[in-house]
This record gives sequence, C-alpha cells and structure tokens, in this order.
Amino acid sequence: MSGPAAVPLLARRRIEAEFARAILAELDAALGSERAHEIVARAVRRAAREAGASFAAEAPAPSLAHFATVIAQWREGGALEATPREAGAGELAFDVTACAYAEMYRALGLAELGAILSCNRDAAFSEGYARELELRRTTTIMGGARCCDFRYRWREDPAQAPPPR
Repeated sequence: MSGPAAVPLLARRRIEAEFARAILAELDAALGSERAHEIVARAVRRAAREAGASFAAEAPAPSLAHFATVIAQWREGGALEATPREAGAGELAFDVTACAYAEMYRALGLAELGAILSCNRDAAFSEGYARELELRRTTTIMGGARCCDFRYRWREDPAQAPPPR
C-alpha cells in the first residue's frame, strides 16, 4: 500500500472517479442507473477487500495496532481531519470531521457517487484485512452528516464476524 513511488490516496481516488464516471455512463445506458451503481459498488467492495488483504500481508500478524497505521495514509496531504474518541480495549474510534474526498467528489459533480466510490470501501477494506475486525459507522460527511463516526472493534472470535458482503 505504500512506497516511495506511491500516488497519494486522494489523487488516486480522483483519477479513479474520473474513470468511473465514463464507465458508469456506459453502464447506465446499457443497464439502467440502479443496476450500474450496484455493479460498480460490488466491484469497489471487491477491490477494497483485496487492498485490505494486501495491507494485512504487510504485518507480522494482523492486529488492531497495525491496522491503525493505515489511517496515516488515509489522512495524507490533509485528506481527512480526524478526532480520536475514547475506546475500550480492542477498539479504535475516531470521528472524521473534514473530508477532502467528499469535497473532491462534489467538485467533480459526482456527489451522488462518492459514497459508492469511497465510503463503500471502508467496511470491505476491514473485512479483507481480518475477519476479526469489524467497522461500525452510522454517519458520513458524504451522506450529509457533520462527521463520519468510525468505530472499529477487534473480535477475538472470528466466528462472530458477519459473512462478507
């Protein structure tokens, strides 16, 4: 996920969004908007699960502590402003209070697709990282809320994990 030649995540998301716009226009014409959005959302989740698995492979052993290091990449270049929240053992909690990703999608005229192309990735990335990791989020800036409430929990028993979506 990282490296000296890596493109900052916000820039990558912009490139992907511009490409997705063209693909969605073709899919909309061929299949209708609802079906097109469903297909793109499924593809984004699959890619996010694969990215989560790749990030986990960088760790000596997947853990909540290692997972928390990815937040620096998400924040790179001021892309996110996050406020840590109190969390118990085995939990990671923060609120995103400013999101350049949401601003970028709006500027591109893709506000309605921002949730599919960006927010849609978060839970799937967690699933790909480890079955023990669960994300609960009830609000997003993309959805019109004042913040995104990220609440991660590391379950010691992966049998508690819901099946991947």
